[in-house]
Amino acid sequence: MKIPFLAAIVLLLPLLGDVHAQVPPHTFSDCADCPEMVSLPGGSFTMGVPRGEEEREGVPFDLRGRSEPQRRVIIAPGLAMSRTAVTLGQFAAFVAATGHAPGSGCWAFVNSGATYEYQEAPTLNWRNPGFAQKDDHPVVCVSWIDAQAYARWLATTTGKPYRLPSEAEWEFGARAGTTTARFWGDTQAPACEYGNVADLSLAEALNLDRRPQFTFRCSDRHVYTAPVGSFRPNAFGLYDMLGNVWQWTLDCLNPTLEGQPVDGSPRLTGDCANRSMRGGSWSHLPWYVRAGNRVRGTAADRYNFAGIRVVRDR
Repeated sequence: MKIPFLAAIVLLLPLLGDVHAQVPPHTFSDCADCPEMVSLPGGSFTMGVPRGEEEREGVPFDLRGRSEPQRRVIIAPGLAMSRTAVTLGQFAAFVAATGHAPGSGCWAFVNSGATYEYQEAPTLNWRNPGFAQKDDHPVVCVSWIDAQAYARWLATTTGKPYRLPSEAEWEFGARAGTTTARFWGDTQAPACEYGNVADLSLAEALNLDRRPQFTFRCSDRHVYTAPVGSFRPNAFGLYDMLGNVWQWTLDCLNPTLEGQPVDGSPRLTGDCANRSMRGGSWSHLPWYVRAGNRVRGTAADRYNFAGIRVVRDR
């Protein structure tokens, strides 16, 4: 007797439960220029943030509630996620092979001397994001449309089902079995061990506000992007799930998690001109850098603090 896919997952729930990685991750790569992938365990997890987290983290009142209500979500076994964000070198291989030409014009972090602001700079692009990068840095100034094109190229090149992750899949990977605000815990203090964040290195280099609401109270030794994999991974063996660059997801923008699919699939209704980004970046305030936080990115726009992470489907 054939069991429908979702019903089969429900039957597995008593076996899967909440996920905690206990063994070293299984990694693989499908081609010389492909990202290294990590096989994720299946399981269920609670998507979204609990009441009280946003108040404790200092999220502005008018931006609270986007990661509520919490949802119990099932991620089926067999999904693989790139171990790091896609690098500049990997993206350059895609451009060389396809002729895909991401345009110029990229939103960039600027320092007015007193505030954190972002402005669109018409001359910036993925090869010149406004700061120096090497091939092992995460590619930035790539739109959701560019990210989709990259994932389709991986799928065509390898014959494997590559794509962008859903919001639920991304959060499952970022949490790696944890329920705290960040995969290392609720405190901000260890942030620089685990990610490239808006820290004292950034504040000192750009003369920014050093108060805790603006800056992690540590130094990660990087001002802009860092080489991928420079910090400690989470329990699934994934690097830079928080910090370095925001990462595009497949989901259309919706104001809350109400109606989010419980099978981990992307939500493809809502405001599809805007897509959800996850993870925080080298330049964003501490309250942004949380596993459950959701932000908006215009699908056609590019940002010098946002890049790509991919998954390979079952």
